[in-house]
Amino acid sequence: MDAEGLLFDLDGVLYVEGTPVPGAIEVMKLVIERDIPFRYITNTSTRSLAGLQQQLLDRGLPVPEGSVFSAISAAVQWLDDHGVQRICPVLAEDACRDFDRFELDESRPEAIVVGDIGEDWNYALLNRLFGYLQQGAQLIAVHRNRYWQTGRGLQPDLGLFVAGLEYAAGIEATVVGKPAPDFFRKACAGLGIEPPHVALVGDDIESDIGGAQRAGLAGILVHTGKYRRDLVEASGIVPDCEIGSVAELPTLMSGLFGG
Repeated sequence: MDAEGLLFDLDGVLYVEGTPVPGAIEVMKLVIERDIPFRYITNTSTRSLAGLQQQLLDRGLPVPEGSVFSAISAAVQWLDDHGVQRICPVLAEDACRDFDRFELDESRPEAIVVGDIGEDWNYALLNRLFGYLQQGAQLIAVHRNRYWQTGRGLQPDLGLFVAGLEYAAGIEATVVGKPAPDFFRKACAGLGIEPPHVALVGDDIESDIGGAQRAGLAGILVHTGKYRRDLVEASGIVPDCEIGSVAELPTLMSGLFGG
């Protein structure tokens, strides 16, 4: 791998259940010390950009200005790029703050922006969203992860509800977060580096490694968080490199960055 920059997934890579992975903070300090361009990237959709930055600081991670690119950021950018003004946000309260400049429309929205709302999902909500889609609203999925890692193991994620709405309405959602290749390309553009010269460090073989590789990046798979050997083998995706945890990344740096 010939890398000039790095992208770091957050949950499962730098911390698990809010607790930093041993050595993760030291690795990020080393990346900054060596002046390696990087971005924190995440599909986390329960927090605004400001809330996410504060969360990282609270967990002891260094957060230089402009170093966080989230699926929420990508959703806002997509709405701006496509001239959408009236939306129905299906998002956690803090995440909604990043959409303040858009008009809330609960009768005939141009787009539904769907993110993580935990146990607030119910049939009545799904039926209301189905009605909007029948009226022509676009379905914008912050992400469509299949599962996420919790203290109780893997549990279904947002993709379960996105797929259901797609099937019922006979439409295809626009996914703005991982594994959409455009998400990774935008993160690379923020670094000012072309995708073939950027490596992604992630724990999800499909959303992280597969998505990054389709966008032209190299994928470094860590054996923490969502990692399961059987899921890797079933995916058919071959990481460019595998390490036990992000703490082992410095051993790759001479090969990645030439010294």
